[in-house]
Amino acid sequence: MKLYTKTGDDGGTSLFDGSRVRKDHVRVASYGDVDELNSQIGVIRAIVAESADAPKAVAEMAGQLRRIQSDLFALGAELATPPASGKTVGAAVTAEDIARLEGLIDAACAAVPPLKTFVLPAGSRVAAQLHVCRTVSRRAERNVVHLAGIEAVGELVIIYLNRLSDLFFAWSRLANHAAGAAEEPWHPNA
Repeated sequence: MKLYTKTGDDGGTSLFDGSRVRKDHVRVASYGDVDELNSQIGVIRAIVAESADAPKAVAEMAGQLRRIQSDLFALGAELATPPASGKTVGAAVTAEDIARLEGLIDAACAAVPPLKTFVLPAGSRVAAQLHVCRTVSRRAERNVVHLAGIEAVGELVIIYLNRLSDLFFAWSRLANHAAGAAEEPWHPNA
């Protein structure tokens, strides 16, 4: 089987139900952003895997990131399946998945000093990459919200992406703390 199919040469793509839409359709943008986020998470995992001296807190994140990547694959499959098709891929994420993210956020926040100001997205390589994941997650959330204004979208999809971006922020702070990297406070006009 060849990797290229030539079926997208006209600017269209197939959804999971076989229907065709333009590649710039908000549904495609939504699951495309989720796919990009999944790839950005892979970068963090690679950075951690290549670091023999990764702090324990960062190494523990890598295991959780694997689980999140699996969640995102399921979420992308749900987004690639129009509800009107009648086809189902099962619930992408559950209330338990969201509760798991909230627990991870709470644990990360408890391990670092309280936040007193806005911080610049910088610090260690892992923290900086977590900030990239945070912003891609926010973009995915915006596109999914746009899609939800046009077609039905599972309400947990939006909640999951919202919590996930919060987790990436909390983890960026934890990664900096674990690496001994100072957070850079934002100073207006500086």
